[in-house]
Amino acid sequence: MQKGDRKAFDKLFQKYYPILCTYCYRFVRLEDAEEIVQDVMLWLWENRERPIIEYSLKQYLFKAVYHRSMTRVVQNEVKQRADTAYHERMINTLEDIDVYLVNEMSKHIQQAIEELPPSYREAFIMHRFRNLSYKEIAEILDVSPKTVDYRIQQSLKILRVKLQDYLPVLLLLLTAKPAPFN
Repeated sequence: MQKGDRKAFDKLFQKYYPILCTYCYRFVRLEDAEEIVQDVMLWLWENRERPIIEYSLKQYLFKAVYHRSMTRVVQNEVKQRADTAYHERMINTLEDIDVYLVNEMSKHIQQAIEELPPSYREAFIMHRFRNLSYKEIAEILDVSPKTVDYRIQQSLKILRVKLQDYLPVLLLLLTAKPAPFN
């Protein structure tokens, strides 16, 4: 093989490739194992004229595959840690953006609710944020349940107009169980 005998190299490759892949697979994924073994064999072919093997060829191949496998394991671990750190930073960034958007929307919603006529605002808050029924609100406000219904419907119409840019998110917030208004 040192003199460029391709057939000798092919025999060597056919003899050791499957064994080395199986050995390497103990440390890394199959695709990585195949790549590592191919790289070792290619390196061996490209450096065939230099006397590099001080002991048996078999020992050399296994040692070379082992060292490259360990290098790949370390590279994969470093990449995994970097990916995990990046993923965590992205999640934190998105959470910060979500918190900011929710806070901004909450301000707009609260302002729009505060701008409702007092009787509408009172009925709306009791129903949407304190989960009182129309009947309970009617008793508290000393009005009919139909009046409560009318005030809440009018409140919703006004809020839809004032918050039309935020309506999709507003609907999500109003159907969720938010903290009570102060």
